[in-house]
Amino acid sequence: MENSTKVTEFIFVGISDDPDLQIPLFFIFTLIYLITLIGNVGMMVLILVDSHLHTPMYLFLSNLSLADLGYSTAITPKVMAQLLIGSNVISYNACAAQLFFFVVFITVENFLLAVMAFDRYAAVCKPLHYTTIMTTGVCEYMIIGCYVLAFLTASIHTGNIFSLSYCRANVINHFFCDGPPVMILSCSNKIRNELLLFTFVCINVIFSTGIILISYLFIFVTVLRMHSSEGHRKAFSTCASHLTAISIFYGTAVFMYLQSNSNRSLGTDKLASVFYAIVIPMLNPLVY
Repeated sequence: MENSTKVTEFIFVGISDDPDLQIPLFFIFTLIYLITLIGNVGMMVLILVDSHLHTPMYLFLSNLSLADLGYSTAITPKVMAQLLIGSNVISYNACAAQLFFFVVFITVENFLLAVMAFDRYAAVCKPLHYTTIMTTGVCEYMIIGCYVLAFLTASIHTGNIFSLSYCRANVINHFFCDGPPVMILSCSNKIRNELLLFTFVCINVIFSTGIILISYLFIFVTVLRMHSSEGHRKAFSTCASHLTAISIFYGTAVFMYLQSNSNRSLGTDKLASVFYAIVIPMLNPLVY
């Protein structure tokens, strides 16, 4: 009987079950989403219309704004509906779509931060060759590569999770369709799927953080060799915003995934998820 019953919809537990918090949280998340929308769309429009900003750095930044807007839109409106009208139900297909687009845009952001680190390396360490290294064609290929890898990752990630069987359990102890909270509901043998999920996450994160660390290692060495305070100031102003964005993005991931199981709580995980899924897309335009 259990194996013959297929789940057609999921139910979110949500951020909080306290009825007194629903409306205040709705207004907070509405304000955050409006700032995210205005900030990221404003950033893209400004870069598009101002010819002085048609440079590699701002080309990458406009795509970073698109990624921020993308994964915020995949999550936040549904959370707002949960808080305002108690719409905690999501269909099986809509859950798969939400997970897919969330993974696409957050993976794009992951790779874009690595590409932007290489751009900062070229600007600081190879200033005389910058225009020949970071040509329009090279930048376009880098951006296309970010999206191709993101769609490939999201397709494998979503297919991996939704190829499992979901029998009777359909209550997701989360506020959106993230991979691990959905996968835990499956009645299939999940060992191979969990291993594949872990492998892909590790490959993506190690690849991007490796590029970032190597780029900033070369930048640090170059800055140490500078003898003028003006050179130090220019290098810092070139990298400060990017370093801030990296710290916010990866700092949350480190906080979430490097906790021991004994110290981990669902409340803490949800709070961290709110930060990286809803708050970070608002912060990047403010940082830049």
